[in-house]
Amino acid sequence: MAGLGARLYGLGVKLEYDAATEAFREELRSWLRENLPSAEEVRRSPSLSSAHIPDWARAWQRRLFEAGWLVPGWPPELGGRSATPVQQLVYFEEFARIPVMRSYNIQGLTIIAPSIQDFGNEPQKARYVLPTLRADITWCLGMSEPGAGSDLAALSTRADRVDDHFVVNGQKVWTSGAAHADYCFCFVRTEPDVPKHRGISVLVIDMKSPGVRVRPLPELTNPEHADFNEVFFDGVRVPLENLVGERGQGWSISSGSLAHERGMLWTSQAARIERKLEELVALGDRETPGGGRLRDDPRFRDRVAALYVDGQALKFMGYRGFGKVARGQASPEHSVLKLLGSEVEQQLCLAATEFLGAGALDVSYDPGLFDVAEGAPPWALQYLRSFSNTIAGGTSEIQRNIIAQRVLGLPRHR
Repeated sequence: MAGLGARLYGLGVKLEYDAATEAFREELRSWLRENLPSAEEVRRSPSLSSAHIPDWARAWQRRLFEAGWLVPGWPPELGGRSATPVQQLVYFEEFARIPVMRSYNIQGLTIIAPSIQDFGNEPQKARYVLPTLRADITWCLGMSEPGAGSDLAALSTRADRVDDHFVVNGQKVWTSGAAHADYCFCFVRTEPDVPKHRGISVLVIDMKSPGVRVRPLPELTNPEHADFNEVFFDGVRVPLENLVGERGQGWSISSGSLAHERGMLWTSQAARIERKLEELVALGDRETPGGGRLRDDPRFRDRVAALYVDGQALKFMGYRGFGKVARGQASPEHSVLKLLGSEVEQQLCLAATEFLGAGALDVSYDPGLFDVAEGAPPWALQYLRSFSNTIAGGTSEIQRNIIAQRVLGLPRHR
């Protein structure tokens, strides 16, 4: 695989990049050093949801776009630089290490814009893709419903054609960013009388349309940050030209949408786990109630060692899967990576919470700097939030089914 080589060290193997790839990395690092938003900007105006982009974050995303660093694998006219797969891997490694995200409407950037680019017609691409990349518009993703969470094919939100428009009725739930989004990339049932996987279509719905009602679901840990929402559609009129792809193509589009989300997910998970492991190791300097340091406790050392091994397994399995994809081969590793990454992170947060005891409940942190080393939330809160990572991007239960049936070839349970 061009750009990524290996050098033998004793009985082990050390992965390394070639000089051209490292030059790409250094160019990116240099640009980031000169252009990162200040910590004061982030503190002063934090993002309130995954579709709320503060002014500083809009300016940041536009700088990335104009410099070709927003979506480097895309062509230059779409804010990229036609980066190779290995260069894109390096890009995601570096972005996992900085304290701000490249976009604060991540589903718009990583799922919806690529899906419209893949499945939309030319007018839709012109109307939505560049404005999304430039942070001029924001999106929510209308998939989950009260009766259709992981099973998208069970959705019941209806879109009936009436003359020159669709009329949408139904409900979505857990819709991230819906209270701030300009548009919803919404999966609806347009053909109720065909097999359930074939009757799904995708509509772009203006969230300001009459009949759209959003009810935020505030978090107990931070009521001001209500990312999850219920969305109700009551006779919402949607123009026919807002149909993405063909009628009944929604299942194929959903597969493409989630593939965009999962493609490099393991890189950010691996980087987060490495950072949290460093923070966990630093806890070893704490004094214990009986005297001595936490690092002197063999249970602490064993737990840290086991989590370190799991984190390394995640990273190198990711490299193996990436190598297969870069060579055009099938990669069954992705479901394993999603499952392992979310659950290792959860176990890491649980370990810190258990060893700290009541100290894990310390709430002296800056919520505007969530997941930044100098402003990280208390460990107990990180543990509670880690459950969402076992759901987003494909639940752990679904991943286990995929691994059992498609990787191991086990029969379906009857």
